[in-house]
Amino acid sequence: MSDIAICFSVLAGAVVLFVWNKLPVEVVALGAALTLWATGVLTIEQSIAGFGETTVLFIAALFVVSEGLDATGVTAWAGQQLIEKAGTSQTRLVILTMLLVALLTSLISVNGAVAALVPMVVVLAVRLGRSPSQLLMPVAFAAHAGSMLALTGTPVSVIVSEAASDAGFSEFGFFEFTLVGVPLVIGVIAITVVLGPRLLPNRQAEAIPTDLSELARTIARDYAIDDIEHIHRLEVAEGSRCIGRRAGEIDLGGHDEVTLIGVQRPGALSLELTDVVEAGDVVTLRGARKRLSRVAADLGLVPEADVPASIEQTGLVGRDYGVSELVVPPRSALIGARVFPGMTSSSGDVVVLAVQRKGEDLPAERPTVLATGDVLLVRGTWDALEQQLSDPDLLVVDVPSQVRRQAVPLGRGAKRAIVVLAAMVILLATGAMPPVAAALLAAMALVVTGVLTMQDAYRSISWTTILLVGGMTPLSVAMRETGAADKLADGLVSLVGDAGPYALVAGLFVLTAGLGQLISNMATALIVIPIAVSAAAELDVSARPVLMAVNIAAAAAFLTPVATPANLMVMGPGGYRFGDYWKLGGCMLLWFFVIATALVPLIWSF
Repeated sequence: MSDIAICFSVLAGAVVLFVWNKLPVEVVALGAALTLWATGVLTIEQSIAGFGETTVLFIAALFVVSEGLDATGVTAWAGQQLIEKAGTSQTRLVILTMLLVALLTSLISVNGAVAALVPMVVVLAVRLGRSPSQLLMPVAFAAHAGSMLALTGTPVSVIVSEAASDAGFSEFGFFEFTLVGVPLVIGVIAITVVLGPRLLPNRQAEAIPTDLSELARTIARDYAIDDIEHIHRLEVAEGSRCIGRRAGEIDLGGHDEVTLIGVQRPGALSLELTDVVEAGDVVTLRGARKRLSRVAADLGLVPEADVPASIEQTGLVGRDYGVSELVVPPRSALIGARVFPGMTSSSGDVVVLAVQRKGEDLPAERPTVLATGDVLLVRGTWDALEQQLSDPDLLVVDVPSQVRRQAVPLGRGAKRAIVVLAAMVILLATGAMPPVAAALLAAMALVVTGVLTMQDAYRSISWTTILLVGGMTPLSVAMRETGAADKLADGLVSLVGDAGPYALVAGLFVLTAGLGQLISNMATALIVIPIAVSAAAELDVSARPVLMAVNIAAAAAFLTPVATPANLMVMGPGGYRFGDYWKLGGCMLLWFFVIATALVPLIWSF
């Protein structure tokens, strides 16, 4: 079998497996690369060279920058601004929502923007008495259009820009995409406003994302929590009358306005009632601060040397501190342990505020013996709360990082994240340094300035995307080097005949958009790009307009929910069915076709 035939076989097999969707796309991509090596089409170095491409590093760095904006609450702040300005007008709501997601997408990727805004859009729709199904599909479609506003909008734009350079033409500038991105966004919004009410279903969803933006208010309502300032931790000083007494026998001397909650030994759980109190133990009292001085003087108690900051802070949720609900699971080592409000973890970063059993608050005046199913409401630093996720003895109800993103707009590090983003955009727009260098510097700056940890940076990268691009790039190279791309290009050119480059662009659009409804738009782009470059060379025209048309077609993933993760994200919350997408999506696809075939050649001449 010739190398060309092998390339076609691998290509066909990859497409079939992508559509079949029974194997992870990463496995398919890596399998394609290894098959090309095993059949002798490529060397092993060529088969794995895709992971060393600057494009892969650029895309990975953009994921980190996106995480910086999301984790610091910048996207949450943008969503809240939308809620404030939308009012009750359906048209204004649709326009502002779609504009916001389009702008966010140009900076933080399609999936990131949609994931950040879906919960807020659902809550906004419910508050205004609207059906989420009238808003969520437009959000996903606007994100696809917004991905064309700048180079950072989608990895496909990065791949297309690199392909133009490899073909001997100049790369696309950062804002060159805006020339087609703006009309695409305007058209998508106009189509939605005019046709959306008739083409979108008016249906209630079976599953709605959790709204965590009002978590502090919800918790304050659901738990009988006194003001946190009424909880006081006092240390047993040398010579205290409490020393030598059992924890359950401490007498407050008739101070009825002050209640003893419990006694804790630093770095340990609470003392049993029969345990003997020692110097350095911490007594937790509940009462007004002005009453504490007399009690402390009578018992020989002094202010704790190292008061947990989470107790000193007021309010439940803030930039540095938050709350979390923890459930005691079966077989937990904490079953039987004694806890009480004001008790801290061994690190001192987390303090217990309340305990519930079967939905009822347990008395705060005495320690509680934990049982399966009990719920602890705790407060602490966001990092400390996040560490509870790895504790096998506790189950976290709401992931702290998700709570922080929704409930703390413009949180800690937001200004630094915005400055880093602005610097990266300037570097990319001016061409002061290669795009991959600008993006990597931005990602590094977010870590160095403390906006993200290295663990956050690693977690933010979509390894599916990285493996897909790195695995499919060798197939793209093989098609180009073996002549398979030229053969397909010959067939496409023969099909359009003497109709010229406009017909070529139209044919490539149909091919790309057709595949893009079934498989990843990145995989589609990597398959079609070498064909497009070869076809442009055969017609002796510039590859730049042809590649831009392919880029637009790859973004036109409107007809099915499986076309992109963003389409799938809105399916459940919007209550959509598979057949709902093509109705409005068909109109969007037609608009993208017009821009790709009519406007693109006017901006980038053949």
